[in-house]
Amino acid sequence: MNYIGQIALILILTLLAGAISQRVGMPAVIGQLLVGVLLGPGLLGILQNTALMHAGSEIGVIILMFIAGIESDLDLLRKYFKPAISVAAIGVLFPMVAFTVYGQWLGQSFEKAIFWGVIFAATSVSISVEVLREFKRLNTKEGATILGAAVVDDIIAVILLSIFVSSFGVGEAGKTNLVVTTGYQFIYFVLVIAVVKWGAPVLLKLAERLPVHGSVAITSLFLCLSMAWLADATGLSAVVGAFFAGVAVSQTEFQSEVSTSVSSVGYTFFIPIFFVSIGLDMTFGGVIKNFGFIVIMTGLAIVTKLVGGAIGARLTNLNWHSAIAIGSGMVSRGEMALIIAQIGLGAHLMATNLYSEIIIVIVLSTIVAPLLLKWSLGHVPAKS
Repeated sequence: MNYIGQIALILILTLLAGAISQRVGMPAVIGQLLVGVLLGPGLLGILQNTALMHAGSEIGVIILMFIAGIESDLDLLRKYFKPAISVAAIGVLFPMVAFTVYGQWLGQSFEKAIFWGVIFAATSVSISVEVLREFKRLNTKEGATILGAAVVDDIIAVILLSIFVSSFGVGEAGKTNLVVTTGYQFIYFVLVIAVVKWGAPVLLKLAERLPVHGSVAITSLFLCLSMAWLADATGLSAVVGAFFAGVAVSQTEFQSEVSTSVSSVGYTFFIPIFFVSIGLDMTFGGVIKNFGFIVIMTGLAIVTKLVGGAIGARLTNLNWHSAIAIGSGMVSRGEMALIIAQIGLGAHLMATNLYSEIIIVIVLSTIVAPLLLKWSLGHVPAKS
């Protein structure tokens, strides 16, 4: 029953840490991420990233992105889809080139160096979503572009991962069939369109007739988890499925009811576990020995996404303040990069002696991202 006490500790400490962060002018998520670093194996060792913690974290990020989808403006997402593609494409190109060059300069083989680029090409927008919600910027051109770019970025990252694992990987991870995976993903997006237009409205209407308390919210969570599971099964990130499930619900008359119910479940239990779990991946065993490597890699991780995303936004005629805010929103790597790194290790596409340092860089870039986003949003008019 130790996990009961651990969850209790997570909930109260993330609450207090979030409040302290806001009091000193930082996004609440910074304090919550640091709780994971403090309690994790790197420092106090009170919490471990167990199977139960991992499951709670996965549900937390799925619910977080589901809420983001519910609160998103579909017309705004359509309007800024072109900038989103530009942001995603250039935001992937910059880290791919920079990390490949740096890896080869350090003496890594071509496939290991380019796989660093694949890892840091990925974006985990879930942290940025929380900052956008906190500062009420989710339904702005910056928020819509970041969300759209994150979806495109995820697709690009999956394609790159499939190509490099199938081309250079060994073992089970190296048996990826890109054509089959792409076919499944195409079918999935056809399904998404059907769910948004017809599936969600019909399902929630039927649920409303059931004589069970919370039937609409329960059905919406069924939709969320089902679409997240299907996305994962086709090789996409589960958060993409959760986000589109939220978009589907946002087009129904039950948007407000579902948002209120699901937010209560997410923010009082699962989402704090997700934020803490990011920090649990940080250990400090090789920090002193490879300090310079970690600093340079973290700098590259931040700068390549920030600059690449900003240039991508600027090329579609968004002003520089908005462009920098959008680039900042793409800096976080989070769970997406962690998953790619784990797959790469299994496929022998990463040097095992540098794996822990790569994880530290991923976590550091995730912690810095909300600070950058908050700073950059401060230079963008509130009605942007």
